[in-house]
Amino acid sequence: MRVEIWSDIACPWCYIGKARFTKGLAEFAHRDEVEVVYRSFELDPGSAKGVTAPVLEMLARKYGRTLEEARGMEEHVAASARAEGLEYRTDGRDHGNTFDIHRLLHLAAARGRQVELLDLAFRANFAEERSVFDAEVLLALAVEAGLDEAEARAVLADDSAYAAEVRADEREAAELGANAVPFFVLDRRYGISGGQPAEVFTQALEQAWAGRELPEPAVGAEACEPDGACAVPGA
Repeated sequence: MRVEIWSDIACPWCYIGKARFTKGLAEFAHRDEVEVVYRSFELDPGSAKGVTAPVLEMLARKYGRTLEEARGMEEHVAASARAEGLEYRTDGRDHGNTFDIHRLLHLAAARGRQVELLDLAFRANFAEERSVFDAEVLLALAVEAGLDEAEARAVLADDSAYAAEVRADEREAAELGANAVPFFVLDRRYGISGGQPAEVFTQALEQAWAGRELPEPAVGAEACEPDGACAVPGA
């Protein structure tokens, strides 16, 4: 079985949803026969390359909130992340264009290091004081993930490198009706949207494996939409 996951490094529910999916997959009896592939989805493709803004300021502006209210929104998301054993910083993070990150993730996929780079990028963005929108930080993460430094640097220096692959992923997402991420597709037959609980993913895998129709998830799931708006529990 192949599971494709559309996500963006800027999406907190993709970070949380990946952890939940991993836990759900671990409980699936045929987990060793599941191929997991991560696909590109930019939440804010219109943002200018190299221009960043503090996350709290971005949230306050987008939702018409004060900085303190935006901080409270982030704390709600952080609580969900920490419940999954993930570190999550609510201050000091920035927001920007993720196109270069997606291009580098395609290089990593071609070299068999995609999950390693994705995990490092998520951690850098949400848990550490390392900006994934800084080319040198991104290069360091690529090397840490096991990629060749010269090759990774060459990809970052050439805006056309793996650009077609990123755009192809995004076209496929639109064709599949994905209007929020994370978005999970099981064997190109079943789609699941949002950071569902781990047990929902386990059930979906079991039913897809057996060839049965998947029911609608019994609970709502948080996700981020293309305009950058993310569901915030309790907000």
